[in-house]
Amino acid sequence: MAANIREWPRIWSALTAVCIIFLAPNSHAAPIDFVRDIRPIFKTHCYDCHSGENRKSGLRLDVKSAGMKGGDNHGPDIVPGKPGESPLVRFLTTANEEEIMPPKGGPLSAAEIALITRWVAEGAIWPDGVDEVTLEDPADHWSFKPLLAATASASIDSFIDAKLAEHGLRRSPPAAPANLLRRLSIDLTGLPPEAVIGAIADHRSPITDEDWASLVDEMLASPHYGERWAQHWLDVVRYADTHGFEVNTERPHAFPYRDYVIDAFNADLPYDRFIREQVAGDTLGADAATGFLVTSSVLLPGQIGKDAPSMRLARQDSLDEIVTNIGQTFLGLSVGCARCHDHKFDPISARDYYGMQAFVAGVEYADRELRTPAALAAKGESEAMSREVAAIDRRLLGFVPLAGSGATRAMVSPRQNLERFAPVKAKRVRFTVLATNQLEPCLDEFEIFGESGENLALASRGVAVRSSGDIIVAERHHLKYLNDGRYGNSRSWMGNAEKGSWVEIELPDETTIDRVLWSRDRNEQFKDRLATRYRLEVAGADGTWKAVADASDRRPYRQGADEKNDFSTEGLSAPEATEAQALRRKRDRLEREAKVKDFAILAFAGKFRTPDEIRLLRRGDPEQPEEAVPPMVPAALGGLVLDLSTPEQQRRLALADWIARPDHPLTARVMVNRIWLGHFGNGLVASPNDFGNNGMPPSHPELLDWLATEFIRSGWSVKHLHRLIVMSETYRQASMANPAAADVDADNRLLWRFPTRRVEAEVLRDSILAVSGRLNPKRHGRGFDLFDKRGGLSGFNPVESPTGEGLRRIIYAHKVRREPEAVFGAFDCPDAGQAVGQRRESTTPIQALNLFNSRFILEQAEAFADRVEKEAGSDPDARVRHAFRLALHREPEPEELAEVSAVVGEYGLDVLARALFNSNEFVFLP
Repeated sequence: MAANIREWPRIWSALTAVCIIFLAPNSHAAPIDFVRDIRPIFKTHCYDCHSGENRKSGLRLDVKSAGMKGGDNHGPDIVPGKPGESPLVRFLTTANEEEIMPPKGGPLSAAEIALITRWVAEGAIWPDGVDEVTLEDPADHWSFKPLLAATASASIDSFIDAKLAEHGLRRSPPAAPANLLRRLSIDLTGLPPEAVIGAIADHRSPITDEDWASLVDEMLASPHYGERWAQHWLDVVRYADTHGFEVNTERPHAFPYRDYVIDAFNADLPYDRFIREQVAGDTLGADAATGFLVTSSVLLPGQIGKDAPSMRLARQDSLDEIVTNIGQTFLGLSVGCARCHDHKFDPISARDYYGMQAFVAGVEYADRELRTPAALAAKGESEAMSREVAAIDRRLLGFVPLAGSGATRAMVSPRQNLERFAPVKAKRVRFTVLATNQLEPCLDEFEIFGESGENLALASRGVAVRSSGDIIVAERHHLKYLNDGRYGNSRSWMGNAEKGSWVEIELPDETTIDRVLWSRDRNEQFKDRLATRYRLEVAGADGTWKAVADASDRRPYRQGADEKNDFSTEGLSAPEATEAQALRRKRDRLEREAKVKDFAILAFAGKFRTPDEIRLLRRGDPEQPEEAVPPMVPAALGGLVLDLSTPEQQRRLALADWIARPDHPLTARVMVNRIWLGHFGNGLVASPNDFGNNGMPPSHPELLDWLATEFIRSGWSVKHLHRLIVMSETYRQASMANPAAADVDADNRLLWRFPTRRVEAEVLRDSILAVSGRLNPKRHGRGFDLFDKRGGLSGFNPVESPTGEGLRRIIYAHKVRREPEAVFGAFDCPDAGQAVGQRRESTTPIQALNLFNSRFILEQAEAFADRVEKEAGSDPDARVRHAFRLALHREPEPEELAEVSAVVGEYGLDVLARALFNSNEFVFLP
């Protein structure tokens, strides 16, 4: 029965009558049979959209368990015994053109709808065992099962060889010694061998196992090892030094987490401890480690609407980022996919998801003071320096020219302005604002001084204040805040007119005064509403007003001008000028040193408070909360459920302990796979961030589990894993092509040769600096600038000619989220927007252009040429040999030497340097 949607009111009336007949108590009709009566309707009208992999709105009607659970947004769709409350019936009978089902082919006939309605009314009996398909159990997956039992005599090579033999393949012969040494050095340290071991020997002879083991240990002991492998980890956790989103403001204290990760790898911190510290380091003496929880993008308070729904949604988004980070990083699971509905592929329900949220429901994205001995010492030193700066500021107040003396005074400052004038007797002091830089004027403390040097205007001294008119904002702006002795915009007065607003202070007694100090915001947070033109007047006991200062002798106000550099000694005597300049220099030095100390005190590592109440959200909507959910892990992975009253710290500790359990089926597998991927370019599981049903199966499942078992047995030692891998013959084989093997295994998943690949952008840049001799070895601390600003909406101009700290390893750069580095960003650097377990490897023209013509490359080529000239002497052939050894760790072949020497003789060494930087041997791992 096909009908236009406009006819449905009439049809609905007819259906009602039909249903009454079908459902009448005295009806003698036989009970509805699902197989005979209902399934054929579903097959004809519903299966196209709601069966198999086609699950529109998450609804599947070909399997009982899925059909009775319902769709994502309105389940359950079938409410036994209650057709009026069943969405399935409503969607079949609605007059809403946007909701009517099925959407194509016309609506069901009245008889079909009546059958379905009666079936639901009779209890929606769907017998077990009648489904024509079997729904796979998402929990019956290899990665959720215990580790396979290890074979005592097994090794990496035995597993690889067995799989190769199954396909009629075998490993390649050993790689050339020079290639092996370069491969090992790049893999473990991200730098060429000469930069790590300080030797440029021409390795032509085979390297013995004993010598190889010694080289491995030397490189694992290098501090460069932690810098190299921390970068892999930071890719996964989305580390950046800005908040992200449109405003993308700076996170000035994010870097302690980056340094923590570097140090953890260098110290071979057991991986289970590494996990616990990143989730609950505040309880384990590792404050900076919890930076892991807050590495992702977040909206700042000023970017969130002030209405309650906007704030609830923003809070949900911030918690979702934490849960997503934990799930992807440690478990290799897309837990965040269950935010709005049960996971479509993995055994993670929406309730499981919100149970994971409950573990971290007390985490806020914020800086936190570190409690390390170094941080506490730095805090004390910073506070002492700040006190000394304040004392200098007080002394400098005396080095200001008299108003009206003919000397040009500094422009007005939001922070503080001193009006110095000849001593005068005053009973009242009035300040009139004649113009501002924007909107109505605002004053933060108005202070009056005389011979005593004490502030005479404080309200506590019994003075009276009045004004021309006020704008009052509760707990922020009020006339009484003008002289309450407390600084900051939140305790200030605001006038009600842009021009002509005035305030007046009346002293208890007529007093001789010679200075007035006023400011817009003594804490320097707000710079609008600043009085740029004004008049200062005093009146004695006789009531006669006299002007003592105004803005006419100040430099014109310029928005954004550097106030601190606007200090002038004009109008001062020579001794005064000398003393003032010395004080200014000391003040500037102390401020710089205090700023350095401040960066050792704070870390963007989250603040912790009483947890939010977490509720299951219908469709993931904070405005549709359902029942409260306690801290709990996915039911398919364990039985950890905490009480709703569990304190915040204990929640995170319990979660960390559960992840780090040696019998957890995912934790060791996921990390082992990440280490393997870092060495071979591909993981044993090709989807390193997804070990679930939608991910890839392992190419060598027995090897993966053997390595995971070894990892746990070693005490969760990451360096032990590295040794196992790089000591294997599989790792040390050549990378030569083999057409016959490629016909069988084109992707080299079976590892019949070592998989050569382009080195990462960071390795390429750092290696160029190392070879040119310009790499700055400074470690740790605040990041250097890649751009002319450290955050903002757009317009990041690159630093094209880095110097000093700009020549450090790029892991120490200030990373601006979603803003690629100018030269090497083209080489597939992650932008910290998404977790990257494996970098893609693109090939684009811009890569070649950047690597050959950028200013950075030209400057480093010149530096490389200068180094070679200094170290190799004047002999042309010696220079070429030395350049080859530094860049490629080998001697040039005779033909190369002859050709290159001729080119160098004509065009210079810098041309050779550029060619070496662009060679495949330099850009690719051998």
